[in-house]
Amino acid sequence: MSVCISIRDAVKKYGNNTIISDLSLEIKEGEFFTLLGPSGCGKTTLLRMIAGFNSIEGGDFYFNDKRINDMDPAQRNIGMVFQNYAIFPHLSVRDNVAFGLKNRKASKEVIQTETDKFMELMHIKEYADRMPDRLSGGQQQRVALARALVIKPDVLLMDEPLSNLDAKLRVEMRTVIKEIQHTVGITNVYVTHDQEEAMAVSDRIAVMNQGDIQQVGTPKDIYQRPANLFVATFIGRSNILKGKLKAAGDKAVLAFDAGFQVEMGNVLSQYRQDQEVKISVRPEEFVILDGAADGMRATIDSSVFLGLNTHYFAHTDDGEKIEVVQESQIDSIIPDGAVIHLGVKTEKINVFEAEGRYNLLEGVRNDNAG
Repeated sequence: MSVCISIRDAVKKYGNNTIISDLSLEIKEGEFFTLLGPSGCGKTTLLRMIAGFNSIEGGDFYFNDKRINDMDPAQRNIGMVFQNYAIFPHLSVRDNVAFGLKNRKASKEVIQTETDKFMELMHIKEYADRMPDRLSGGQQQRVALARALVIKPDVLLMDEPLSNLDAKLRVEMRTVIKEIQHTVGITNVYVTHDQEEAMAVSDRIAVMNQGDIQQVGTPKDIYQRPANLFVATFIGRSNILKGKLKAAGDKAVLAFDAGFQVEMGNVLSQYRQDQEVKISVRPEEFVILDGAADGMRATIDSSVFLGLNTHYFAHTDDGEKIEVVQESQIDSIIPDGAVIHLGVKTEKINVFEAEGRYNLLEGVRNDNAG
């Protein structure tokens, strides 16, 4: 069966160094939940606390209503998939997958049936008698997944499982992992520093930085309405521009320092006051305007044609470097040195207070708030 995981006021210390301080989190039963953040942010440390591989210096960890702080890792009924696969080099694919069932003294019939079932599920049955050194990286990772799932764990923990694969295999394997997780319906906690990977596989994501959770939400929530400037810059690409917010009745006017302003109807009422702000405009949220319209002037420095889209690198009149992504045109690419005028998709851009600590707009969702 699958479980919900509750973490309340977790603390992790190494000597006098506090890695995680007062962290609380709720992971729903059967969901694919990802811990995302830069190297050293505490995500793997937290995963290992859930697994029982790290000590817990404070707080409480629960699987449903069962407190697991002092429970031996072997008693937690978890499956674990590591970055380096950790499959046994001296055992065949079949014996690797069957390992956990044999350890649990399952009957020969159960071992045979379940091992066949999960090799079939992972599309590795044709390699049943092959040794690991004759498998590709993707095949080895499928073996590791099958071995972790065949014991029917309550929780599947995955630590950077795709980082050793090449780019094409990573895309293929994340599709496999997502499909398998939903087929089996198990609670999955997944660690990665790869934003695109997290967006592709997750039901919800917790963005971490320096041991703290910055925002918890669906990939759509986090991408479209990041809670703060760190989340905006960590998830996807974003141009960060300076500006001023000016009160204008039940609306507000956003004035870019680059000499351009737009009316904003989605600023929260308590923030409709004159103040300095930081503005996040993703490359695809710029609009190249026809002619010398009332837009932000920018000069093209270079461009990269990527088929569907063309990426333009430019600078504004006040010297800000920006990236603009537009659907490629059939006839031409804007030449280097050309002056363009830019508008923005006001419903998509994000506006933060001057230090970037919080978003001023409506629609921000943070399941971990409070």
